[in-house]
Amino acid sequence: MKNRILILFAHPRFERSLSNALLVKHIPQSPDITFHDLYQKYPDFNIDIEYEKKLLAEHDVVIWQHPFYWYSAPSLLKQWIDMVLEFGWAYGPNGNALKGKLAFNVITSGGQRAAYHKEGYNRFTVNELLSPFDQTANLCKMTYLPPFALHGTHRLTREEAIQTAIRYQQLLETLLSGNFSVETMRSFAYLNDWITNNIK
Repeated sequence: MKNRILILFAHPRFERSLSNALLVKHIPQSPDITFHDLYQKYPDFNIDIEYEKKLLAEHDVVIWQHPFYWYSAPSLLKQWIDMVLEFGWAYGPNGNALKGKLAFNVITSGGQRAAYHKEGYNRFTVNELLSPFDQTANLCKMTYLPPFALHGTHRLTREEAIQTAIRYQQLLETLLSGNFSVETMRSFAYLNDWITNNIK
């Protein structure tokens, strides 16, 4: 079954992010993918809650795409979660609006992947640091998938960044098709690893 994908993009300085520009450039042009730039839509942080709920209801896959600011997300995305995912709608006894949908993070970080482990510079894995998103999805009866990440943005060559962007494109195309195993995806630490393994 074909899926519809909602990309909730949150970057307060998108015009200065070459890595995010590459990822966005490689998003497939499809009527089944909605790219929703939160900072462009809500420069005053005045979120239209009912509009956001309608968008969520129309899609099967929800992607939080953002820079990994202070081991989390930019403030507007946090506000979006605080305001849109209401009790009785997204969670709670009668909160079933998002039940069964897939969700995951697409992040960019200056730190290398090796820096995110117990003995590394950042002391925790990316998956551990993203656990609030994991639990948010779980509370809303969504299925949370591993993250897709573009690490080392300050040191990557353009060719390396493009290769990751191509993997992102391939991931989105596979998600659109509906031809994948959620259980298999969740066995990988990163969706980067899953899509690389999947397209061999």
